[in-house]
Amino acid sequence: MAQRLNSFFKTTKELSQLSGKVRQLGILQQQYAKIAPPSLLRASHVEQLEQQVLTLTANNSAVAAKLRQLAPELLKQLQQYGSEVTGIQVRVQVTVSTRKPAPQAASISPQGKQHLAEFATSLADSPLKLALQRLSSNKRKT
Repeated sequence: MAQRLNSFFKTTKELSQLSGKVRQLGILQQQYAKIAPPSLLRASHVEQLEQQVLTLTANNSAVAAKLRQLAPELLKQLQQYGSEVTGIQVRVQVTVSTRKPAPQAASISPQGKQHLAEFATSLADSPLKLALQRLSSNKRKT
């Protein structure tokens, strides 16, 4: 399967160039993963290489600021790996989390239950009074 895919990428000049660029970015990402501090690596990645300027994308401005501060050292280390990079540019690309916080079960404190029970006794017989009594005693109508 991989062989067929590789031969497909060689069918046209454009696909061949694209394949080479993707391969080059993959290598740069691997090198970046070796030299970047782990805390920054989780919040940034290699985006592109254009005219020997490597663009790193940061998830927030704090990470971007730290990457800009470390850029000269990162550049030197990438060059030691043999990468033909002459500059590093940092962009902020805020990512939106698709994870929703886990819902928390609502609970009433013992003091809150006591206040509800006291309030329920002051009410005339009604559906509200019954609901407050159930709520204060933790008995739910099923």
